[in-house]
Amino acid sequence: MANEVSNPQRFHAAQALLPQGWARDVRIDCADGRVVAVAAGVPAGADAQALGVVVPGLGNLHSHAFQRAMAGLTEVGGRSGDSFWSWRELMYRFLDRLTPDDLQAVAEQAYMEMLESGFTRVGEFHYLHHAPDGRRYADHAEMSGRIAAAAAATGLGLTLLPVFYAHSDFGGAAPLPAQRRFLHDVEGFAALLDGCRQALRDTPDGVLGLAPHSLRACTPQQLQALPALVDGPVHIHIAEQVREVDACLAWSGQRPVQWLLGNMPVDERWCLVHATHLEADEVHGIAASGAMAGLCPVTEANLGDGLFPMREFVGQGGRFGVGSDSNVLIDAAEELRLLEYGQRLALRGRNVVSPGELSSGRWLYQQAQAGAAQALGVQAGLAVDAPADLVELDTSHPSLHGREGDALLDSWVFAARGGAVRSVWRNGRQWVRDGRHVHRDAVAVRYRAALQRILG
Repeated sequence: MANEVSNPQRFHAAQALLPQGWARDVRIDCADGRVVAVAAGVPAGADAQALGVVVPGLGNLHSHAFQRAMAGLTEVGGRSGDSFWSWRELMYRFLDRLTPDDLQAVAEQAYMEMLESGFTRVGEFHYLHHAPDGRRYADHAEMSGRIAAAAAATGLGLTLLPVFYAHSDFGGAAPLPAQRRFLHDVEGFAALLDGCRQALRDTPDGVLGLAPHSLRACTPQQLQALPALVDGPVHIHIAEQVREVDACLAWSGQRPVQWLLGNMPVDERWCLVHATHLEADEVHGIAASGAMAGLCPVTEANLGDGLFPMREFVGQGGRFGVGSDSNVLIDAAEELRLLEYGQRLALRGRNVVSPGELSSGRWLYQQAQAGAAQALGVQAGLAVDAPADLVELDTSHPSLHGREGDALLDSWVFAARGGAVRSVWRNGRQWVRDGRHVHRDAVAVRYRAALQRILG
């Protein structure tokens, strides 16, 4: 029969966060990795997997997986003028050591940790394409294939965002030798995308987008040619650093976001990553365009980027999601916590981002969850046709015990430190059980071996 489905599953949650709010005794029917029915107020049946408190999985809209291996290695003080730009030079030297096997092992470790923290899909902003000497691998998409393999091995949903990179600075400046592993012209990049499509064939519900690295890294002509190469999301780093803003002004007479909004058809497909340094017209322009603000609070704090004007942005209807970026610390709740706390420090108040109808934890979680889904090109939430991505919280955790409804999310985001996620199902398959990824030991062995070789 045409309406038959395969691989049916049934879950029963004591409490679940649905798009319309919290509900009790929720039955969630799934098939082929997707939700096919949701019903509240239904008694548990013997045929259902019994769960406690369930929330939809959160998307991580911005990651550079390979940087997980250098987390904690750039925190040495005493360098004069240490900044994002000096950190970048250290990162360039580090990535010269990565082989395809190393990349896959490091990505598996990062993706495993994402799932354990409650992330169920990642937007991999992937720019490490070539061999250390800059030559293409025999398989042009070798490194992208390793990212896809890492996602498949760990169960994490993947929106692959191959990065276009051709120049070192505004105005088409020649690339630096340290950037040789990133570089393409438009024709070569189109060929890379064909390879990426092949790499995603075995990745359940994989999505292909693309990412002009930044306005620094491509000319206006190149930037204008890129969005037509795919149907999926378009992500770009923008206005992360004051130096970048100043250089854009010197080149074009406009600030980065002003230039982008005035010269490109920015709409719901676009995700503007960081967008830290904005003026009022840029805040309004992003919100009015429907584009996402891709915020990475842990990395932005680690690199000293600055604070996004969050309250002004959401007050104008702006949409956002969070990402783990440099993966210096992978923790879904921590990204949301620091997003709110950064604004509290700047504004010297409490609960300053939520408009007030909902608690801060629930508002942040639902907004970031919906925003990441848009930015990653998928439907999300515990709703029909969405991926069966379920996160079960551990109500025996000291910070969650005795909580109900919004207090559960508030306590997870603001009060829990590890261990608050009990189980994670991704695309209907369980990948985290009792707080541990089901392949944790094997992934850790491969990661340690790769790290020993890289650091050696």
